[in-house]
Amino acid sequence: MTTNPKFYWGTFRTYLFDVLVIQGVGWTLILTVTSMIIAIVLAILLAFMRQSDNPLFRYVSWVWVWFFRGTPVYTQLLFWGSVGALYPKIIVGVPFGPELFSWDTATVINATVGAIVGLGLNESAYLAEIFRAGLKSVDNGQMEAAEALGMRRSKVMWRIILPQAMRVIIPPTGNETIGMLKTTSLVLAVPFTLDLTFVTNALASRTFLPIPLLMVAAFWYLVITSVLMVGQFYIERHFGKGVDNVTKAPVKATAAVAAAHAKPIDPADGTTEGGKP
Repeated sequence: MTTNPKFYWGTFRTYLFDVLVIQGVGWTLILTVTSMIIAIVLAILLAFMRQSDNPLFRYVSWVWVWFFRGTPVYTQLLFWGSVGALYPKIIVGVPFGPELFSWDTATVINATVGAIVGLGLNESAYLAEIFRAGLKSVDNGQMEAAEALGMRRSKVMWRIILPQAMRVIIPPTGNETIGMLKTTSLVLAVPFTLDLTFVTNALASRTFLPIPLLMVAAFWYLVITSVLMVGQFYIERHFGKGVDNVTKAPVKATAAVAAAHAKPIDPADGTTEGGKP
C-alpha cells in the first residue's frame, strides 16, 4: 500500500483537509446528531406506548414500528424528496371551509429537513424496540414498589424504570448511532449533496482519481466512529456501575468500616450485645 503508486497518496494528503471535505464532515455530523435526537425522543414515546395499558397506544406504536422498520431507508428518503410533488402546498384551514394559512412544501421540507426527518423517523422504529427491551429488563417489582409508595406511573417510568434500563439501552443505541453516521451516505436520494460521501465522490469525478478520495472519506468516517466509541465506553461505564465486572459501585470506606464493626442486635430485647439500644 505504501509503495503502490496507484493509491496516489499525494492526492490523499492534498484533499484530506480540503475545505469541501471538512464541510462535508460537519454536515455529516449535523445529520447524525439531529436525526438521532429525533429518533431517541420518538423511541422513548413509542416504547412507553407499547408498555401502556391503552390498546390504542399499543396498536399505534406497533404500526409505526412495522412500517418504518419494514421499508428500506433509501425508499423513505426518496419519498421525502418527492413529497413536494405529492403535496405542493401545506394548508391549514377549516375542513371544507376557508383556508387560513398555507406554505410551499418545497420551502418547508427542503433537502436538509427531508434528510433529517427521513433518517430520524426510520431510526425511531429500531430504537423503539431497543428501548422496549430495556424497559422489560427491569423487574416488575420495581414498578409495584413505587406505586405502593403513591408515585404516579409516569413518574415511576422517568425516575425509576428508565434509569435502570439505561445499562441495557446504551450499548445497542451506541451501535445504532455509529450505523446512523454511515447511513447518512444515502441522503443523496433526497437529494442532499453536502454530506461527506457526496463531496468526496464529486471531487473524485473532478480529478478522475476515485481511490484516494474514497480513502479520504474512509479516514474521516473512522475518526468520527472512534470518537463515538470512546464516548459510548464512558457512558456504558457510568450506567453500569455496580452491575458489570468492569466498574465497581462506589463504596464509602468510613461507612463500610463502621458497618463491619457494629455489634449485632439481640432479638430478645432489641439491644446490642453491649446492652446499648
